[in-house]
Amino acid sequence: MEITSLFKEKVVEDLLIKRNNFGGTDAAFARSMEINPSVFSRLQKGERDKLLPDSKWLRLGRELGVHANKRDWVLVETDVFSQIREEVLFCKQYSKSMTFADESEIGKTETLKYMAKSLKNCFYIDCTQCKKPNAFIKKLATVVGVSPKGKYDDMKEDTKYYLTLLEEPIVLLDEFGALNKDAKGLVQEYWNGTEGQCAWYAVGGNAYRNQLINGVTNDKDFFPELFSRFSGNVSSIVPKEKHERQDFYKKLVTDVLSANIKDCII
Repeated sequence: MEITSLFKEKVVEDLLIKRNNFGGTDAAFARSMEINPSVFSRLQKGERDKLLPDSKWLRLGRELGVHANKRDWVLVETDVFSQIREEVLFCKQYSKSMTFADESEIGKTETLKYMAKSLKNCFYIDCTQCKKPNAFIKKLATVVGVSPKGKYDDMKEDTKYYLTLLEEPIVLLDEFGALNKDAKGLVQEYWNGTEGQCAWYAVGGNAYRNQLINGVTNDKDFFPELFSRFSGNVSSIVPKEKHERQDFYKKLVTDVLSANIKDCII
């Protein structure tokens, strides 16, 4: 792919929007995006050429959802979007934590990414990319703007402390079921270290729901304690009854297509 000037401008435009929703310093934000702070300062001033390698422009474009030659689909306020947004806003405002588990391909990830892009101090993590404890520690430190270098214990403590300094922070954990057992246990540790000062919202599929419920039922490992920190409930939206389920999916598909395809008739 050719890294065009138009692509760079779109990346910087979205980067600055994301900066406006980041409660820390410019330097901390630059670290959260894995950019040298001095380079970010020059980007803010309008410089572009020779500041970043093509690989970095591509990574930023991917993380920010920039598509130079692809038709952007309109994000629709489906029932799924509305429920997740309501729960995220509640958690953020009151520094509470919840977990949502349901079927795949209903818009969970798209909603979380939108919330992370539009809300102040809202941090998104794709847990499939950091399944083990050290990878998770480093990823969380990076996205909130803490230096991901040095001892892992120091990274953890710095991240906990930094989150308590921000205004109504919330961490969105997508594909939470992908974390291994020890990494999931870390979330309990982070929760304990930021109780009442940071919200956590974990999202996964039905396999994650079963894993969590079975762990709680069998009093296995740390699952009962983790479950209690997520308000003792797993929320969902897709109906179980066959006809209600069919109606739900029909409405979901209709809502999305009608907003994105002209003259759509379903």
